[in-house]
Amino acid sequence: MEWTKENEKKLTIADVAEALGVSKTTVSRAISGKGRIGEDTRRRVLAYIQEHHYKPNVLAKGLAKLKTYNIGVLLPEDYTVVDPPFFHTCLAGIGEAALSMDYDILLTMGQENDDFQLKRMVENHKVDGVILMRTFVKDSHIEYLQSKGMPFVTVGSTHYPGVVQVDNDHRRACKDLVSVLLMKDMRRIGLVGGIESHVVTQNRLDGYLDAHKEAGVLVDKDIIHVNVAKGAMIERAVEKLLGSRVDCIACLDDAVCIHVLNKLRKENVSVPRQMKIASFYDSSILANNLPSITALSFDARKLGIEACKALLELIGGGQVKERILMGYEVVLKESTGGGANML
Repeated sequence: MEWTKENEKKLTIADVAEALGVSKTTVSRAISGKGRIGEDTRRRVLAYIQEHHYKPNVLAKGLAKLKTYNIGVLLPEDYTVVDPPFFHTCLAGIGEAALSMDYDILLTMGQENDDFQLKRMVENHKVDGVILMRTFVKDSHIEYLQSKGMPFVTVGSTHYPGVVQVDNDHRRACKDLVSVLLMKDMRRIGLVGGIESHVVTQNRLDGYLDAHKEAGVLVDKDIIHVNVAKGAMIERAVEKLLGSRVDCIACLDDAVCIHVLNKLRKENVSVPRQMKIASFYDSSILANNLPSITALSFDARKLGIEACKALLELIGGGQVKERILMGYEVVLKESTGGGANML
């Protein structure tokens, strides 16, 4: 076969085998370093592919190493309703890190206690590892992956032992934000949003309670409204908080905050003159609101990158720190009665 640059680009295992008069299995074994093959033959194959700049494609490498070169990502089924900017940005970070290591992403969706899609992906040997994009207090996804010995990482914290988890430090961040609000003489801070079975909700609620305890301020449980995620439920919670004469409404995420702001507009309640507002998560959906919203700023893209890096390290047999917590900023804006300021 006459050698040209065009041949070089299209060279396959079959081409190498034909040129050297050996089987494709022999070439594959020489490349992977696995299987029985004579040392002279191995050197001849490796010398040939080095001379002709042969680079095994991802499929060939996968066959040689019994890898798919796919990462599974399990998204919550309601992600488009709850917090789309976070999940989209985090996925972009995962994709960036995966691409750098010749991995592709296989997306699937599931809800709490529904493992069907996850099991289908794992048991059909479609992926080398999995990233879970939400964690639950009682988490059947984690239990299943642990039972299968499948490498996986959670985006979010969990109490299950031995799980590699990459998360924003929600508890400390929420404590810091609520502490600032309490110091600004907002003694009755209502809380809206979140599902209690989600670990992130528990962490944010704990941060809220930590701040009150440290400040010596008693918490009125009647102004805490969790398990509130849909529009009508959020509106009813806001009505109750207005009747309870709270100084501020803290929203567990940006999507909830938008519903709260819309309800206050319907009720002709001025922000921040008549009601202060803060969000425990900032995103693009709050960016253009007037007045600007006090919120916690996290880097969702970096979170995705770190989660993917950790998973790839696990897949490669490396050691990974069990809990990785990312940084944050408390961004004070007009909705709590002040100008823009970062803490």
